[in-house]
Amino acid sequence: VKKSAVILFILYMQDANGNNVDLSIYKGKVLLIVNVASKCGLTNSNYSELNQLYAKYKDQGLEILAFPCNQFGDEEPGSNEQILEFVCTRFKSEFPVFDKIEVNGENAAPIYKFLKSGKRGIFGDDVQWNFAKFLVGKDGQPVGRYYPTTSPLTIERDVQKKLVE
Repeated sequence: VKKSAVILFILYMQDANGNNVDLSIYKGKVLLIVNVASKCGLTNSNYSELNQLYAKYKDQGLEILAFPCNQFGDEEPGSNEQILEFVCTRFKSEFPVFDKIEVNGENAAPIYKFLKSGKRGIFGDDVQWNFAKFLVGKDGQPVGRYYPTTSPLTIERDVQKKLVE
C-alpha cells in the first residue's frame, strides 16, 4: 500500500448529523467522492444519476460520499439539517452525506487536500464548481477526477472496472 493511501483511511470526518466517521470503514471499497450543492443547476441530474449508480453498485462495493460545499455561488447555504432534509426527501438518497466543508483554499478539508494532490485537474488543483467527482480505488488511491459537468452515468464504466480489480 502506498503511503498516501493510508492517509485517506486514517481520516475522521463528521457526517451531517454531527457524528465522527472513521473513513477506514470504507477500506476495500470503491469510492465516488462528490462535493454537492442543493441550489445548483447541476443538482437534479447529479443527484438522480448518483442515486442510480448507488442503487446498482452499492452491493458490489461502491460507496458514494457526498460533501456539501457552499464555496461556489452560495449554492449550498443551508444547515446540515436542511441539506439532509433536501437530499433524503427530494431525492431519496441513501448514500452518506457529510458535514458541510470547504474544498478549496486554506480551510479545505483534509480529504480534499488529499484528493486534489492525487489527481490534478486540467485547470489546476482547485475544484472548479459543485459536483466535481473523484473516483478512489479500493486501496485508497484517487484514480479518476471528473469535472462538475460530467454526468455520473458516463463514469459507470470506470466504476465497474475498479469494482472488479
